[in-house]
Amino acid sequence: MKCVVCKQGETCEGSATVTLVRGDTTLVMKDVPASVCSNCGEEYLSEDVTVRVIEAAIAAAQSGVEVDVRRFVA
Repeated sequence: MKCVVCKQGETCEGSATVTLVRGDTTLVMKDVPASVCSNCGEEYLSEDVTVRVIEAAIAAAQSGVEVDVRRFVA
């Protein structure tokens, strides 16, 4: 797909590091499957992956974690 940010590059399969902050909790998730723009590096997550990352952030916030660094598990 054509990148909607730079409008120059095409996206290809890759991975991303996603950082989410919710209240006092910061979740860093590494190796998240993503489509990455070949020109500007913008990262796009699928709906399924986005749901899983958000669910992990909610669970971390509910457990009282302040900072959590995880690797995405397919």
